[in-house]
Amino acid sequence: MIRFNTLLITLLLLCGIATDGHTAPRKEKGRAKRVLFIGDSITDGNWGNSNGGAQPSEKRTHWDMNHIYGHGYMSLCASHYQSRYPKRAYQFYNRGISGNTLQDLASRWEKDVLALNPDVVTILIGTNDVHNVLQSGNQLDYTEWDKLYRNLLDRCLKNNPEIKFVLCAPFVAHTGKMKNSPNYQARAEMVAQCADVVRQIARDYNATLIPFDILFEKLYKETEVDSDTYWIWDGIHPTPAGHQRMADMWIKRVNRAGIL
Repeated sequence: MIRFNTLLITLLLLCGIATDGHTAPRKEKGRAKRVLFIGDSITDGNWGNSNGGAQPSEKRTHWDMNHIYGHGYMSLCASHYQSRYPKRAYQFYNRGISGNTLQDLASRWEKDVLALNPDVVTILIGTNDVHNVLQSGNQLDYTEWDKLYRNLLDRCLKNNPEIKFVLCAPFVAHTGKMKNSPNYQARAEMVAQCADVVRQIARDYNATLIPFDILFEKLYKETEVDSDTYWIWDGIHPTPAGHQRMADMWIKRVNRAGIL
């Protein structure tokens, strides 16, 4: 009887049926790796002809390869792998939306992440969470922020236990209009706290961490430039030069981790 039960369970799993009666998620065999970037305007980069607005993914063009990735570090990362490894046929998706907070990501997680069944999910979020609470005069609840972030990763793992995470630390710089901001110090401290939360989550989930905050801190300390807006033009959004350095770091760390 024990042998029969064991064989039955094995057959059920092979057929994609879990022992609790639900259909077990299965990864499609032989398909190329799917890499999904999600976040706010820094990731968005006007992908899918959004005209600079916060249009939802379904209202953007998904066929126009001139604008499919937008402009920014995400496009540079996708271009790197797709141009160098055409036989691997990597599939990249940009699901950044301008102005998004972590809660905004959660509200569209099912359609913009889980429905695409990605093999790699990379997240950059936090600067708008901080901006919104500063505007309202409130404080960011880091415990709840941490809990929500982990919940999103858990939902991915439930959908695909083999999924890989690339978690990016948010950043801010004392450049451009931020130099005139009366609450810059508070903003910088809150963004740094969010970055620390991301670091701990990366450790706990064995994820690859991309320390963009440290990247820009070093760039401003170690490079000679004519203007403090050279890498980040308004304190939040990188310039093309800044996006290139972000892509360089992302590619280097992802390669080191053996994810792609």
